[in-house]
Amino acid sequence: MTPQEFFRNDLFAKNAGVVLLEVREGYSKTKMEIKAEHLNAGARTQGGAIFTLADLALAAAANSHGTLAFSLSSNITFLRASGPGDTLYAEARERYIGRSTGCYQVDVTNQHGELIATFESSVFRKDQKVPFEV
Repeated sequence: MTPQEFFRNDLFAKNAGVVLLEVREGYSKTKMEIKAEHLNAGARTQGGAIFTLADLALAAAANSHGTLAFSLSSNITFLRASGPGDTLYAEARERYIGRSTGCYQVDVTNQHGELIATFESSVFRKDQKVPFEV
């Protein structure tokens, strides 16, 4: 099983249109094309959609070591608006890895490379293997 096949089981992210593009140890990249269903009442990308994009990138990077990881806490800062027709990318990078915890930084950018949001998260690793290898 590949990481992409495994994370297709994240039905919330899948239904939101998040695509897992790349996974390496401690790193991943996701993509979402912004459509009408991603917009808030002000016709901008809804914060929850951006969070979901970043959260799947986090999950892929954190699970890339072969053990199941769950977020302990996440914080997102929205820096720039996006809207219909934009393509957003989230790149997760591992900042720290311990025996059972890790910290990650996720940058969300648009198709022009402009920073849309920053997302930081800490994770806890369970004593359970994931069914894929990176």
